[in-house]
Amino acid sequence: MKTKPLSHDPGSKRYAYRVNKEENRKELKHVKIDEASLSTKDDKAHKDIIELPKKRFYRQRAHSNPFSDHQLEYPASPAEMDWAKLYPHLQDEATGEMTKKVTIADIGCGFGGLLVDLSPAFPENLILGMEIRVQVTNYVEDRIIALRAQNKDNLKYRNINVLRGNAMKFLPNFFEKSQLEKMFFCFPDPHFKQRKHKARIITNTLLSEYAYVLKEGGVIYTITDVEDLHLWMVKHLEEHPLFERLSEEWENNDTCVQIMRNATEEGKKVERKKGDKFVACFKRLPNPTII
Repeated sequence: MKTKPLSHDPGSKRYAYRVNKEENRKELKHVKIDEASLSTKDDKAHKDIIELPKKRFYRQRAHSNPFSDHQLEYPASPAEMDWAKLYPHLQDEATGEMTKKVTIADIGCGFGGLLVDLSPAFPENLILGMEIRVQVTNYVEDRIIALRAQNKDNLKYRNINVLRGNAMKFLPNFFEKSQLEKMFFCFPDPHFKQRKHKARIITNTLLSEYAYVLKEGGVIYTITDVEDLHLWMVKHLEEHPLFERLSEEWENNDTCVQIMRNATEEGKKVERKKGDKFVACFKRLPNPTII
């Protein structure tokens, strides 16, 4: 008889943990976290809310097929996206309108390390992580809820959030033309087999979509520990007419590059193994004049 996975076994510790976190997530995911929102909880639940999530309870496969039907929710157009659910503190109470728009996107944000480190470095920007894996997205949501609760007095981490989405299919559904200032692609799936190269996050077709949502002068940041993937990304970006590579000197002086090298879980893993990190940054060029 086939046994149930621990995550689905009502008697397992992992199941109980996930149920508890899911209840907290449903209640606090879309609200302003302050003393009022936490005071309705008893002491034990209050403690559970403000604790950072434990990664071992969110196990999932390392990669996900971007071409599969993941039953994702996405707006028909950027105008229909309800950003107030993700950034409730940035909604004007009088008009109901958002006071800011997302300008920084971490595509395939993983466990949210880059989001958390970018938040205090760019407090005036709204930063969004997009992640396709269910449990990884849940982990990042719970991490942000905990960080907001722990910092309810100083209003930190109000400018970051995550949504489950497939950037290869639906990016223009979320972002307007020229909306973004920065896009990050940190340690993406290398898809080593040649027949899988079409699933890589950097391709000629996808770069045109990235150019559409990225403002002139905006920057695409890439980092990987796989040299073949690095060369692939550089080649495709250099061949695209709307991108120009930034110099190594620029990279060495850029705050985001310094954060990107060490913030992500993959980056820390590479650091522990004394591996190489290959970085390439590209600037969005102005649209050519049509004669």
